[in-house]
Amino acid sequence: MTLEELRKRIDVLDRQLVALLNERARAAQMVGHLKAATSLPVYEPNREKLVYANVRAVNQGPLPDIELTHIYERIIDVMRALQRNELASERHARELARLAAASNSDSAAPAAGPTGAPSSQNGETGQTPETGKKK
Repeated sequence: MTLEELRKRIDVLDRQLVALLNERARAAQMVGHLKAATSLPVYEPNREKLVYANVRAVNQGPLPDIELTHIYERIIDVMRALQRNELASERHARELARLAAASNSDSAAPAAGPTGAPSSQNGETGQTPETGKKK
């Protein structure tokens, strides 16, 4: 093969790697959702050791196992960061929903006037707004 042909082959392989890495990232995000729902930690060192063992077991070279492990350490770091970001986004969304629900429940109750009594819709409480004294 020529240099040009080899470079084209590498470009094709890179596109395939990108597609597979993004597919893996989507799976990691789903794992993050499940971890959030079941209160599991993002960092699971035993699972990571199992991933390294699995990729080394299928490695037929020429990439040395240690180099493959280094590559996977970085991949897992990125996937873990994705999960943390996903969990943070979910927590933020839940907090916003909680605040919105609290705000809606506050606005559903009649607003209290200066005496603590509910004011009427048109603002007529029988008191002046500035002093709270009877008109």
